Amino acid sequence: QVQVVESGGGLVQAGGSLRLSCAASGSIAAINAMGWYRQAPGKQRDMVAFIISGRTPNYEDSVKGRFTISRDYAKNTVHLQMNSLKPEDTAVYYCNVRGRPTGRGANVEYTYWGQGTQVTVSS
Repeated sequence: QVQVVESGGGLVQAGGSLRLSCAASGSIAAINAMGWYRQAPGKQRDMVAFIISGRTPNYEDSVKGRFTISRDYAKNTVHLQMNSLKPEDTAVYYCNVRGRPTGRGANVEYTYWGQGTQVTVSS
């Protein structure tokens, strides 16, 4: 079993900041990538930011310059610092982990999701 747990969502006024955190634990032998997606009501789930292990981060265009993703490789955690928040950032944010479960071959990769954390930005 692999657990992915997010924290840090909440309500903030436009222009404010929030920091999301995510921790992966359990039977995972190696993590290939960690990142964040978000889903607003009535819309599809879209990528916000992710980091492939050992590479530079990738960001969705609308959050570049405002959001910063960071990973702690030793703790299997990923964080999303969100500054200058806008009402259109309102969504449920999901942590995404891609990795190899314990006991599986090197080419096996599973995708795991957290339960989601609500971010609401008021105008």
